[in-house]
Amino acid sequence: MEAHDFWDDSARAQVRLKEKTRLSESLVRWNALEKALGDISAAVELAVEADDESFLPEIQRGLRDLGDKLVPLERAALMRGEHDESNAIVTIHPGAGGTESQDWAQMLLRMYLRWAERQGFKTEVMDLQPGDEAGIKSATFTASGPFAYGYLKAEVGVHRLVRISPFDANKRRHTSFASVFVYPELDENIAVDVNEADLRVDTFRASGAGGQHVNKTSSAVRITHIPTGIVVTCQNERSQIKNRAFAMKVLKARLYELKQREQEEKLAVLEKEKKDIAWGSQIRSYVLQPYQLVKDLRTGTEIGNVTAVLDGDIQPLIEAYLAASARPTSPAA
Repeated sequence: MEAHDFWDDSARAQVRLKEKTRLSESLVRWNALEKALGDISAAVELAVEADDESFLPEIQRGLRDLGDKLVPLERAALMRGEHDESNAIVTIHPGAGGTESQDWAQMLLRMYLRWAERQGFKTEVMDLQPGDEAGIKSATFTASGPFAYGYLKAEVGVHRLVRISPFDANKRRHTSFASVFVYPELDENIAVDVNEADLRVDTFRASGAGGQHVNKTSSAVRITHIPTGIVVTCQNERSQIKNRAFAMKVLKARLYELKQREQEEKLAVLEKEKKDIAWGSQIRSYVLQPYQLVKDLRTGTEIGNVTAVLDGDIQPLIEAYLAASARPTSPAA
């Protein structure tokens, strides 16, 4: 950083400054941990030398504080991906089933927004397509804060709900599905080339709540990337220019992820994640009837309090997945 030509390439300099900040914050946490451990060790030595149990409460407090300091470090250790520190762009789509699945998609949207609030992330719903009778046809929101993408990438896949349908007059049990996709919000210094000739841009009047101006002018924007078929929509802002800018941001994030997966020869994994939104492809089941249980099928993690999970208490499920993903794969026998 002290080199005379450091700022000649401003984009590269910004990347280096960001990396320096991350490493400095990590160093501060580790130094605090080392100091806390030293204080505990000193208290233990004094207690042993003096054969004095009065040091015990201080040692116990120190161990509790040490545990609290370890939590963020343990979580950070799980975040090894290139974009784990980035903000996240989340899209939710209902599966087949009409109103049932659309209502389930809305329940998932609420669950993630409540989780983000608990984690201190700032959220903004950028696109929301209301269902015909209830629920939503699709939703896109951003979660902004350190490691938002690192956490939310654990939610990519199909989510299954089993319950007594509130829309069925005969009170029969229904199974509904919805898909969740998560993309990192790319740093402005990361270049993604998009040929304008490959885009079809449509404008239309925004649907749902949003004030008179939003609903009476064609401010909503839909961009279709013709070569890949990727479609992104934004109708949150009153300004067509702002909606287009955000839609382009989402498009670039999706194109970047697609390119990365192709380069890493993981396109098959991407296609697997994009199975039909139906039975057999789910990553997690939420059962309300005939019993109550949330089970992550990738890790085997089970939680009996379904109400708490649907109210945003999904951190244990996310951390279980991240921990399992971080374990080294055993070589085949």
